[in-house]
Amino acid sequence: MAERTVLVTGGTGGLGGAVTAAFLTAGWRVVVPGREGGGATPAAGPVRVVADLLDPAGAARAVAVAAAEPAAPLRAVVNLVGGYASGGLVHETPIEEFDRMLRINLRPTYLVTQAALPHLVEAGGGAVVCVSARAAVVPFPGAAGYVTAKAAVQAFANTVAVEYRQRGVRCNTVLPSVIDTPANRAAQPDADHRRWVPPAEIAAVIRFLASDESAPTSGASIPVYGRA
Repeated sequence: MAERTVLVTGGTGGLGGAVTAAFLTAGWRVVVPGREGGGATPAAGPVRVVADLLDPAGAARAVAVAAAEPAAPLRAVVNLVGGYASGGLVHETPIEEFDRMLRINLRPTYLVTQAALPHLVEAGGGAVVCVSARAAVVPFPGAAGYVTAKAAVQAFANTVAVEYRQRGVRCNTVLPSVIDTPANRAAQPDADHRRWVPPAEIAAVIRFLASDESAPTSGASIPVYGRA
């Protein structure tokens, strides 16, 4: 029986599937919220819960399910939910598109982390892992909203690390380049996919950051660029 729980947002996506598998293999109880497909899956799989993570009540519901098993307290949160959209230069980008990137990348990370922190503290400590992007530190043109949102995720994670250090909660960020997923291959069929980073390799880093093995590490921004 699992002795600890991890909440993985975005756990059904291209990276999320690999992260979920990594934690299940390591013996964690894994809770994966989504907009549909609630209810427990077989013993070897994740617990699914229907929740809109853009809504405070939805985020709280997902965290409540993750924290509901006394024998496997919530000890880690992995924030994967996000999205990407390209556009024009700043003067060509509507404020609505800029706001949308902030909303889908930053808001779920904030709401889920906010709801989970009291449970992590009560459990004696734990870890939060957020996913930013290389673009947060090496911007590229045509994606001001995405770049800004991912930089905000990194800044938020660093703030959590400072605020909760004395309460036993660590917070770190991973910064992928292009992740080698079917969706990204379809969007960029002519790219050199050998340079992209496989989801399983990022998942291994995330699992490490959530585990006791990385106990001294908090406030770190880890590049996971592959060969890009």
